[in-house]
Amino acid sequence: MEKELSEMTLEELWELFPIILKEHNTDYKDWYGIEKQRLLNCIDKKNILRINHIGSTAVKGLIAKPTVDILLEINTETDIEQLKNILLHNGWLLMSSGNKPFMKMSFNKGYTKQGFAEKVYHLHVRYYGNWNELYFRDYLIEHKEVAKEYEKLKLGLIERYEHDRDGYTDAKSDFILKYTQKSKEEYADKYNPIKYLKR
Repeated sequence: MEKELSEMTLEELWELFPIILKEHNTDYKDWYGIEKQRLLNCIDKKNILRINHIGSTAVKGLIAKPTVDILLEINTETDIEQLKNILLHNGWLLMSSGNKPFMKMSFNKGYTKQGFAEKVYHLHVRYYGNWNELYFRDYLIEHKEVAKEYEKLKLGLIERYEHDRDGYTDAKSDFILKYTQKSKEEYADKYNPIKYLKR
């Protein structure tokens, strides 16, 4: 009998769901749009402060893992348990949750006992904040030469880290942090909620 995903070890999961890099798919934008609308339909609007398509699939032309990453930012009054149950009842699987150093929950869609489905999503739920992922995405979109450099880095890591997601993520972190800082300087902290509160 096949194991449920929840019964698998991390090593078994990494074996079943290796890191795959593919050419950019122009459908990613539509996949995001459909899933965004589903989230808006099932979650109380007053709890949602911002939704964004993040990660490499949000950058046109960039080679990426074929996973659409969505950042859902909520207000601090949101009932977290209720939100979690709503998402679980709408086809999302909880991957991880925690409160340190900040509240975060990660969900996915498209992971099956046979491997990846055609459409794969990661949903990152956090409180409204000045998140690095928004800056890094914008920087790659506006600086094509940096996006190409990032692509080259990822292609150089794939063989070594195909079955080690944590290692793959760690190996990219210095590059991401470097250009996230540049982006925050260039875009003058544009995603910082404090700026909006001061208006």
